[in-house]
Amino acid sequence: MDVTTDAGAPWLIVGLGNPGPEYAMNRHNVGFMVADLLAERIGGRFKRAGKAQAQVVEGRIGPPGPASRRVVLAKPMSYMNLSGGPVNALRDFYKVPVAQIVAIHDELDIDYGTLRLKLGGGDNGHNGLKSMTKAMGRDYHRLRFGIGRPPGRMQVADYVLKDFASAERKELDYFVDRAADAVECLLAEGLERAQSSYNS
Repeated sequence: MDVTTDAGAPWLIVGLGNPGPEYAMNRHNVGFMVADLLAERIGGRFKRAGKAQAQVVEGRIGPPGPASRRVVLAKPMSYMNLSGGPVNALRDFYKVPVAQIVAIHDELDIDYGTLRLKLGGGDNGHNGLKSMTKAMGRDYHRLRFGIGRPPGRMQVADYVLKDFASAERKELDYFVDRAADAVECLLAEGLERAQSSYNS
């Protein structure tokens, strides 16, 4: 696994989702929700990123001084299954090592609201990760946000493209807030510390 980092390069924090208001509250768009909150925290607004098919915010995460990290927050404006192209274009433009990329995405195989941070690994059938891995290899960080499995015989594709249920929405803001905290902890204190604090 290539974990080469570059202190002079920014971290590229990618929220995965689908563009357009009709998808905004879908389970599949939780990556966008976390990216939006991180942008709010650093006082930035997403804007189109040159030739890359993405929206970005540039800023710093962490306390003022040497502990703060330069970041590029990104939301690919392709559809989920084409996320790799825009992310790879941003990686090239900002000269970001793959190990300094964090993909924030929904995860079927863990309970709703549960978080798991990891470096590298498979895509577990997630089309956004599949596209990213095809474009640049698997050695990037992931923040997996649990959405649980679909009830009964509902198809996975239908489930992830549905809005969070009303019962889930009561806790959604809390879980999104916690996910944003986990990203900040990863950048400030490293993967092991963030895993011990946020993985459950």
